Amino acid sequence: MTLRAAVLSTGDELTTGRIVDTNASWIADKLFEIGVELAGVLTVGDHHDRLVWAWRRALELADVVISTGGIGPTADDLTSEVVAEVVGVPLVEDAEQAARIRQLFAALGREMPANNLKQALLPRGAIVIPNALGTAPGYRLAHGAKHLVVLPGVPREMKPMMEETVLPWLARLRGGDQVYLARVFQTFGLTESGLDEMVAGAIDPSEGRVSFRASFPEVSVRVVVHGRPDEARARLDALAARIRARIGPYVYGEGAVTMEEVVGRLLRERHLTVALAESCTGGLVAHRLTNVPGSSAYARGALVAYANSAKQEHRGARRRHAGEAGRDGVLRARGGGGRGDAPLPALGHARLGEAARLAGGARLDQAPRARAAADGVAALPAEGRRRSVTATSRAPACPPAARPWGRREGRRWCDSASRPSPSAPRSPRAGGTGRSTAR
Repeated sequence: MTLRAAVLSTGDELTTGRIVDTNASWIADKLFEIGVELAGVLTVGDHHDRLVWAWRRALELADVVISTGGIGPTADDLTSEVVAEVVGVPLVEDAEQAARIRQLFAALGREMPANNLKQALLPRGAIVIPNALGTAPGYRLAHGAKHLVVLPGVPREMKPMMEETVLPWLARLRGGDQVYLARVFQTFGLTESGLDEMVAGAIDPSEGRVSFRASFPEVSVRVVVHGRPDEARARLDALAARIRARIGPYVYGEGAVTMEEVVGRLLRERHLTVALAESCTGGLVAHRLTNVPGSSAYARGALVAYANSAKQEHRGARRRHAGEAGRDGVLRARGGGGRGDAPLPALGHARLGEAARLAGGARLDQAPRARAAADGVAALPAEGRRRSVTATSRAPACPPAARPWGRREGRRWCDSASRPSPSAPRSPRAGGTGRSTAR
């Protein structure tokens, strides 16, 4: 059967913009994986009348409504009383959950405020969804042919409850032998619109869907198919091959893989180490590289120098280099020991060189750009024979006359042919109040 779900996110912190609703997007992704169609997402603040409207509207849209938030102990936690009103049943205390809440406080050696027992008040007929990481239990409740699922808004509590209890239950409720399957390509070097042009016409809408998600500096391309498991898998393989044939040189990985993981794998395979010298990124590149478990095998260290004086003192950058950086937004530090171009994806725009000497002799690969392209990894552009490195998390500022995409769409460096002479006025983005002019 086709099962349609709606997600209801509650809380003033969401409607006032204080936090971003990551719960809804995570739940949507999990629903897709088990073939449950998402009819919509509603976000409502902590107002009784608005919550009643949202629940009734969500039940009109979907077979199952999944709510997050509003089941804590405070006065603005209104979800359970609203659910009881919408369904037309009273709230009753779940003795087992009340005892559990008391035990949690006793185990911590703390006196329990009485309002915590509010979390044990559930609509009559509710089936408890255990919460191993918090005091508030979740629950599900049938209402005619519809189903209501209520979960806490804290992601670290909500996610295990979804994965261990709710998703298996939904899969059983859905039944049938139709599945949704997806293949995701992670790309670098093209804009979202550029990728759209490259894959246009590759897949007929009757065969599957293609979607894009931009999260600078990467763009992911997702291919989705629907059908019986064996047939869907075969069709997905065929469609994915068509997409890869068109965008292959820009693909650095498939699935839930990050750019830093791919960089780490390439460094390990080639027995290379890396060190970084950063300025405006403030250590962001080093942070991303070291987010990967085991990165100490190839990440030697990093130096962050922000002010021009710090660059000159600690990185050996000459004043004339700092001056050049002010015009195009990229700091160039004279390197030592680097050889050739590193065939690695750019984390922002990273080149290895001076940092290698400073952090302990990190080596650069000797492989040419062609080998990098064959690996499906975007190699960084060569600038003559200079052994230098730069690291920045955002595009260098280009003068007004420059073409900001350089010689290749998506590469966000200034075309050297369009750079102004040293006497030309500098782009306003190259400097700015409170910022170093060397980028």
